[in-house]
Amino acid sequence: MDIDNALIGRRVRELRSWRTMNLSALAGLAGMSVSYLSMIERGERPVTKRATLEALARALQVSPTDLTGKPWEQSTDQAEGQAHASLVAIAAAMDAYELGDDSGEQAREWPQVAADVRRLVEAQQIRADYAEMGGLIPQLLSELHTLYVRDPVHRREILLALVRCYSSAVWMAKLGRQDGLTLMAAMAAQRCSEELGSPQWRGYTTWLRGVTTGSLNRAKQYQRATAMADELAPGLNNPEITQAYGQLHLSAALAAAAQADRDTAATHLDEAAAVADRLDHEVGTFAQVWFGRTNVRIWRVTIGVELGDGPALAEIARDVHVDAIPSPARQAVFHATYGRALLAESRTRDEGLAEILRAEHLAPQHIRGDVFVRESVADELRRARRDAGGRELRGLAWRMGVAPTG
Repeated sequence: MDIDNALIGRRVRELRSWRTMNLSALAGLAGMSVSYLSMIERGERPVTKRATLEALARALQVSPTDLTGKPWEQSTDQAEGQAHASLVAIAAAMDAYELGDDSGEQAREWPQVAADVRRLVEAQQIRADYAEMGGLIPQLLSELHTLYVRDPVHRREILLALVRCYSSAVWMAKLGRQDGLTLMAAMAAQRCSEELGSPQWRGYTTWLRGVTTGSLNRAKQYQRATAMADELAPGLNNPEITQAYGQLHLSAALAAAAQADRDTAATHLDEAAAVADRLDHEVGTFAQVWFGRTNVRIWRVTIGVELGDGPALAEIARDVHVDAIPSPARQAVFHATYGRALLAESRTRDEGLAEILRAEHLAPQHIRGDVFVRESVADELRRARRDAGGRELRGLAWRMGVAPTG
């Protein structure tokens, strides 16, 4: 495929034409200059911030995923293709089973099912292995709903397992650019956490919905995160509630940053940092979201990239001891985010590419499907298309499916 097909600007131009809008009209609705929009459409400026992507989607009256393409269909990795194919089975399972309904199907004993739930959590939170997740989720949804009815002794554990199973479905659907399925899975996780009656898990599923479906409505993401954080505040003597509370403030910070509200984002980052300092450990373990001082520093980098701070984030990034988090997948997200910031300046591009390659090594399926990493790599490849060097860059772009094989 041509490199330009991998850039969001190409799809912006096509959708603008479909809407019969001129450059000036779209730029005005998106809150940007005509010259800047023109550079995006020509592939001369990558779209690497949520605020820009979402502003263009709102102006064009489409979902952000309509602008980001279908990475699974372009990838050269067989596992990624398998993961995408499994989304059909996951959607069918989610449609088939309701909490409290006996499916009438066979189910293994709870200890066997619980072992596969642990496998699923490890595949998601530690390795970001979407192909393995896709192979586990449909059967687990069937068995967990069946056991919820037939095995009342383990009902609480089964509810928690359903929360984890739906959470994994959320992340798979998000990477597959399926907004409807992402929201459907996130809401199912919330329903199970409500039935569970655990404040920390209700906080977790509110956070999960916010960070995965927030692009649909950033103001609502912010409202939900802050309301749930306020609800959890009286229970901060419980370390698990503290971690859920901190994650909700990180979600609120992201929602504010995506709306270009630097001051509000900083306020929530500071609150998350303050509550992280109350924990005994650098990295928490609740729900494997790894909340703690290290994770707050990672989010400061993420928010800084969203706000356009670029290479100025180097000082913050140097203080992030990301290896303290026992999850290669989470480490990969940090390296990819920081790498994108470094790619923004010519003097740090080599370092930025090295960070993204490191991220790809840690969690290849996740990083190759990340829309903002793909946009950054496609932009760099466009810059280097006349360069005789850049072998590492071309290899990375080919594995992502954003460059021809020749």
